[in-house]
Amino acid sequence: MQFSVYQESHIGGRKVNQDRMGYSFTRDALLLVLADGMGGHLRGEVAATLALQTISTLFQQQAQPYVKKPQRFLEAAFHAAHRDIHQYRVEQQMPEAPRTTIVACLIQHNTATWAHCGDSRLYWLREGQLLARTRDHSHVENLIARGLAQPSARATHPDRNKLFNCLGADSLPKVEVSAGARLLPGDQLLLCSDGLWSMLPDDELVRRMHAQTVVRAVPDILQAALTAAGGASDNVTALAIMWQGSTMADDLGPITATMISTEALPQDLHSTTIRDTPAADDAAPVDAFDDDEIEKAIAEIRGAIEKSSQILK
Repeated sequence: MQFSVYQESHIGGRKVNQDRMGYSFTRDALLLVLADGMGGHLRGEVAATLALQTISTLFQQQAQPYVKKPQRFLEAAFHAAHRDIHQYRVEQQMPEAPRTTIVACLIQHNTATWAHCGDSRLYWLREGQLLARTRDHSHVENLIARGLAQPSARATHPDRNKLFNCLGADSLPKVEVSAGARLLPGDQLLLCSDGLWSMLPDDELVRRMHAQTVVRAVPDILQAALTAAGGASDNVTALAIMWQGSTMADDLGPITATMISTEALPQDLHSTTIRDTPAADDAAPVDAFDDDEIEKAIAEIRGAIEKSSQILK
C-alpha cells in the first residue's frame, strides 16, 4: 500500500483551533479522520479530539491488519465516539455535551469507504474531475435537495450554518456511510473542514488540487481560503492523500519523501499521527485553553478511550 499524504491546519481569525485531523495505518489499511469542534457549544475542541482518539484506537484494535467490515466499523466507531463524548459530559458535570462534526475514510484493498456526520467534507478526485463528495447534514442542503433553494445558496443562505447531525448531540447521530469506491493510482482524497470549502467553490478546489501534488496543493488551498475569508476566517484544516495502490507500478518511479509505503511493515504494526492537540500554527496566537486545562482534558480523554476498548468485538 503506497500513498502520498499531507495535512495542515490554521487557526484563522478565531481564538481557539477546534479542528483536529490525522491518519492511522497498518500494512493493509489506512484510516483518515477529520473533525471540526462546534463553536456554539462548550469545549468543541475536546469533542473533536476525543472523536479522533476513540476512532483511531478502535481502528488499531480492529485492523489486523485490515478491518473485516469497513462500513460497520465506521458506523460503530462514530457511535462509540458519540458515547465517549457524553461520558465526558457526565464526568465533567456539564449542562450539555461538547459537539463536533466528523468525516472519516477507511482505505483497504484499493477500496475507499467513507462516513460523515455534519458538514466536514470528503472529496474524491481523479484527473481533475470530481467523482464524489459528501453532502452536508445542514438545513440549506435539505432545501437544495428539495428544490427550495439554489446550489449557490450554500455560501449565502442565512441557515447555512445550521446542522442537524453531529457527534455529541442529545440524539444518536445518523452516520452516513458510502458504498465502497474503487481507487486507481493517482486518485486524490481530500478531507476538510467548512472553513476551507465555504471559501472555495468546488470547481476551484478541484482545479487547485489537480494542478499540483498534495504536498503543494493543500497549503495552496488553505492559503486561498484564509485570504478569501480575511480577518474573520474560521479554522481552516485539510488532510489529503494521493493514492498509489496496493502495489507500486514500475512507471511511478521511486518512493519520495512524502510517500508512505506499508508493504514491508509487520502485520501487527500500527502507526498514527493522531495527537491530543493540533500542531502549533506559528502565525496564530496560542489557543485560549490554558496548560492545566489541556492536561486535565487529555487525561479525561484517555480514560474515556479505555472505556471503549470492549466495543466492536
